[in-house]
Amino acid sequence: MDGGSTYQRFPKVKIREMKDDILKFELRETDASVANALRRVMISEVPTVAIDLVEIEVNSSVLNDEFIAHRLGLIPLTSDRAMSMRFSRDCDSCDGDGQCEFCSVEFHLRAKCLSDQTLDVTSKDLYSSDHTVVPVDFSDPNDPGEQRGIIIVKLRRGQELRLRAIARKGIGKDHAKWSPAATVTFMYEPMIRINEDLMETLSLEEKRSWVESSPTKVFDLDPISQQVIVVDAEAYTYDDEVIKKADAMGKSGLVEIEAKEDSFIFTVESTGAVKAYQLVLNAIEILKQKLDAVRLSDDTVEADDQFGELGAHMRGG
Repeated sequence: MDGGSTYQRFPKVKIREMKDDILKFELRETDASVANALRRVMISEVPTVAIDLVEIEVNSSVLNDEFIAHRLGLIPLTSDRAMSMRFSRDCDSCDGDGQCEFCSVEFHLRAKCLSDQTLDVTSKDLYSSDHTVVPVDFSDPNDPGEQRGIIIVKLRRGQELRLRAIARKGIGKDHAKWSPAATVTFMYEPMIRINEDLMETLSLEEKRSWVESSPTKVFDLDPISQQVIVVDAEAYTYDDEVIKKADAMGKSGLVEIEAKEDSFIFTVESTGAVKAYQLVLNAIEILKQKLDAVRLSDDTVEADDQFGELGAHMRGG
């Protein structure tokens, strides 16, 4: 290899659909390793804020304390400033106690049922000390009358729940409650080529039978020309059903389907803690930090001082 050559690639991203809770985009001209690294960082390395400590004052509900604490931890909290917050273990303002404004947020919940009607205690009953970190609102903006929160517990007459909770910054690798992603998937973009000459040897009924052999609607018959056409290549799930059908009909090679090895279609669904597009941007930033840690570490002790646990983790420590 001469000194001027390089393996550097310049990935391209094309946004297909973008909402607060879902993002679909294409990632092209890069390797599967990069696509999978991005996916895994989104799931388990992007920080969020979640309830981590619960002090229950009164609990006469049907659920025990631990159960309620677990349910509280799984409620997604708005985490737009999680990237700039400190991890409680690294906070020098509270000596790692994890109860100061730089690394934690305090919540209170007080509920008592005073009627014969069952009282639903939901995430909307959690009152935060910081207006930027609150339970995610799942109510429909088109229906202002509907106030939906995540149900924590149901109370009957005389039952009461009073508690204090501390939310802290964390990552999904430590516990799933800190994962900002409901799901992140990617698929290889399929490339489908129909052998038109071979297709013409099929009768109309055989064409229809072949089209219907696909579990998903990838192919269809053109109503005018009666030709088989590809209507949605991305609906193909690499099930090989149409290839098996062609072989069974004695028409091997009727269709060629291969995956583009450098083209990926991502679907990112957020829990609401972080907007879907911000989740991707945060993941890219963290991936850059991890790569910098690898590049600079060179198995040196100095890197441990500079990058702490991250440097040691990247070297398998």
